[in-house]
Amino acid sequence: MGECRIRWLLLDYGGVVAEEGFALGLRALARELERDEAHLWREGLRAVWDSGYVTGRAGEADFWRLFKERSGLDGDEARWREDILSRFVVRPRMLELADRFRAQGRTAAVLSDQTDWLERLDAAQGFSRHFDAVFNSWRHGMTKQEPAYFLLALERLGAEPGRTLFVDDNPGNVERARALGMGAILYVDQPGFERELAAYCPGLLD
Repeated sequence: MGECRIRWLLLDYGGVVAEEGFALGLRALARELERDEAHLWREGLRAVWDSGYVTGRAGEADFWRLFKERSGLDGDEARWREDILSRFVVRPRMLELADRFRAQGRTAAVLSDQTDWLERLDAAQGFSRHFDAVFNSWRHGMTKQEPAYFLLALERLGAEPGRTLFVDDNPGNVERARALGMGAILYVDQPGFERELAAYCPGLLD
């Protein structure tokens, strides 16, 4: 059995640690209202970024206002929010792997582009107890579109890029991590992820 080549593990939340509830929720809303799913999801994604909500420069009301303006929709924002949040279903296997990694004396953290919704989700799910740290773009005022956000996480964790593995479902984020010298896996599905993880850390999955 080979030696684990990584000492630090950074996982995205939506799409890795949990299902991507934002996309799932907006697509469900589109079906309910008989709108194009891909279009409404893109409008939601643009609104959460352009409003400044994802970096903490604006509030939830600003996001919904921009989303309604661009989509032409009107409706119950609280119901929409709760439907989206309910779809961020945590993947128990990912928490198990984080626990195993930490049990070996290594460090696991979440690196997420999210809003204050992440804190609501943690209050309900308690996922953060499985990690040494949670980095939320809403708290730090920067996102994974910026190398500085990765560098902040590495610095706070005392991590070496060459011994850090980053996992995300966004190809651009994965490429930015690699450009900084980190190992990175594009999460597509659980079996594929675990095959790639085994190459970095043999024995973790046994």
